[in-house]
Amino acid sequence: MAMRVTQVNKYYSPPHLGGVETVVATLSAGLAAKGVDVAAIVANEAGVTVTDIVDGVSVTRLARAAAIAKTPLALGMPAAIRAAGRGPGASDLIQLNHPYPWGEAAWLSSGSRVPMVIGYHADITRQKRLLALYRPILDAVFRRADAIVASSPNIIEGSDVLSRYADKCRVIPYGIEPARYDLTPSVVSAVAGLRQQHDRPTVLFVGRLVYYKGVEVLVRAMAGVDADLVVMGSGPLESRLREMAVALRPKGRVTFLPSQPLESLVAHYHAADVLCLPSVSRAESFGIVQLEAQVCGTPCVSTDVPTSVPYANLDGVTGITVPAGDVERLADALRLLTGDEGLRARLGRQARERVLAGFTVETMTSAYLGLYRELTGVA
Repeated sequence: MAMRVTQVNKYYSPPHLGGVETVVATLSAGLAAKGVDVAAIVANEAGVTVTDIVDGVSVTRLARAAAIAKTPLALGMPAAIRAAGRGPGASDLIQLNHPYPWGEAAWLSSGSRVPMVIGYHADITRQKRLLALYRPILDAVFRRADAIVASSPNIIEGSDVLSRYADKCRVIPYGIEPARYDLTPSVVSAVAGLRQQHDRPTVLFVGRLVYYKGVEVLVRAMAGVDADLVVMGSGPLESRLREMAVALRPKGRVTFLPSQPLESLVAHYHAADVLCLPSVSRAESFGIVQLEAQVCGTPCVSTDVPTSVPYANLDGVTGITVPAGDVERLADALRLLTGDEGLRARLGRQARERVLAGFTVETMTSAYLGLYRELTGVA
């Protein structure tokens, strides 16, 4: 009989494209492909409950009653978690995905007694007052967890929460599917077209235009770098960033693009000389875009935020790490990489090798499955 696992999260991808939603969906689909019976219990933005099958995963989207601080409250979640752990077809293990305070409270109130794992994706960084109120629930849940999975040793050391439960922590890095980033004939053609648009090296940023991504720092740094910047993404800071770009650079040196379809994104990764992730806050927990660029052979410049970001981009191995928020050090790193083709080639080659060795969907799902078997005794 196949192992049964239930994932609990805020939302599920698709349609939600958040980082945690994407990781949970990727993990769930990968486990299903290995023969695990996977279900997911999440919230639905609509006021109705629906169940559908996504990549072999049974996804139940519970009616959302309200949302507090971007946290959806699905009142049926405690009962759904309770039902998942009881009766015929009961789950052998439940995985909560943090941060989702309502999901953790729902698990606690459900009375579930099957083994429970916490997938720890990020610290709660902005809702300080709500965190203080929520801390007793968080501690109760984390004390009862059989294991806590973090994406790197760095985030365990840098997190006030995880450092208190280090003895329960296991490290399983996120993974991507390398084949999605291959140089197909159409991608090769698109890369050639993109490179013709620039007569200087190209620095690429991919992500939401929000405070913690540090794009303002990047735009300021680019004022001292003889290269073009391509900013791909949208968000509340877009207008301000466009104004900064006009003021700091000659017209045409900074290009703003909306989020792109996969093939166009892959072409931009291959065409770029450097990917930059200039994050300034612990809200940036990993930076999967680094893996995506690296598997295309493109080195990264990122920051030393106390999360998994510098683990995904090893300084001097796959790219360069600089202090968060430091405009001059960021500019120095970008000047070094854009000006040294041999260094870019070496770091890019090492980056691709590292992704293929330890940051794939296969390595991630195999590690999770090994942990689940250890905790449940189910083959």
